[in-house]
Amino acid sequence: MAAVPRGLISRINQLLSIRSVTSSSSESLPHCSFFLLRRFSSDAGFVDGGGSDIIGAPNRIIEAKQGEMSPSSRRTGIIAVKCGMTALWDKWGARVPISILWVDDNIVSQVKTVEKEGIFSLQIGCGQKKPRHLTKPEVGHFRAQGVPLKRKLREFPVTEDALLPVGTSLGVRHFVPGQFVDVTGITRGKGFQGVMKRHNFKGGPASHGASKSHRQGGSTGQRDAPGKVFKARKMPGRMGAEQRTVKNVWVYKIDPARNLIWVRGQVPGAEGNFVFLRDAWYKKPDISKLPFPTHLAPEDEDPSELEPLVADIGEVDPFMLAE
Repeated sequence: MAAVPRGLISRINQLLSIRSVTSSSSESLPHCSFFLLRRFSSDAGFVDGGGSDIIGAPNRIIEAKQGEMSPSSRRTGIIAVKCGMTALWDKWGARVPISILWVDDNIVSQVKTVEKEGIFSLQIGCGQKKPRHLTKPEVGHFRAQGVPLKRKLREFPVTEDALLPVGTSLGVRHFVPGQFVDVTGITRGKGFQGVMKRHNFKGGPASHGASKSHRQGGSTGQRDAPGKVFKARKMPGRMGAEQRTVKNVWVYKIDPARNLIWVRGQVPGAEGNFVFLRDAWYKKPDISKLPFPTHLAPEDEDPSELEPLVADIGEVDPFMLAE
């Protein structure tokens, strides 16, 4: 059985609720096709032929204010640019491999709700772009939402209590040092590669019994039975350039003045590629320490005067534990 989109189910339910409300009324509403029309804005509900909102589909009011996070709450993620890798030494002298990520002017560019799209999610925009580098539909989307033109867009599913209004700014203080995050990105493209590099095959003998077949993959099937090559057979082909997620990446340090995040270990992608960060799914952070739904900076705050924040690594020297 084919799956039915959640947005279609939501619209059908709204249409039925509108009919039930208006069935007892003496005034007749326009044809049902008018109920499926929506304005090109973030807060528009269903409209009738005259352009007025229908009573059965009220607009949701979303405010940017601090709240209390519950164990079932799910915050939005952010978009960052991979700057490269380096290494740092903590206060105990342990070497920590570090990936540096730059959060470039993240804002909420669209809000999706159950009443309209059938899901709670936030569309986040990152960077800047000129109108001549965008298509007309993309420019129209940004102008309809009333936000600046963005270079990269990404949608993050959230819970209802984590919604943010359009235009809300997101920075590195959305995360706290010491928590774990999941990082998603596009891996480096390796081009067309053989089985030894792509699938870690051993290869053939280097000398005895091998003639121009040192790096070949060997047999790929049988003869008459079954007379074919089975699917998912490991063979040469294009390698890399696929979406991958590195889970449970530790946030070592954040720099609010420069919008930089230091995370431990490697993240997918080359320097300059976009990566997407969200709260870790398995090693969930302490909800009492997270800003919910995000960090809302005071109006009189100067970001350039903020000091970097480093994760607490404890007061026990790990090199003295053996003694």
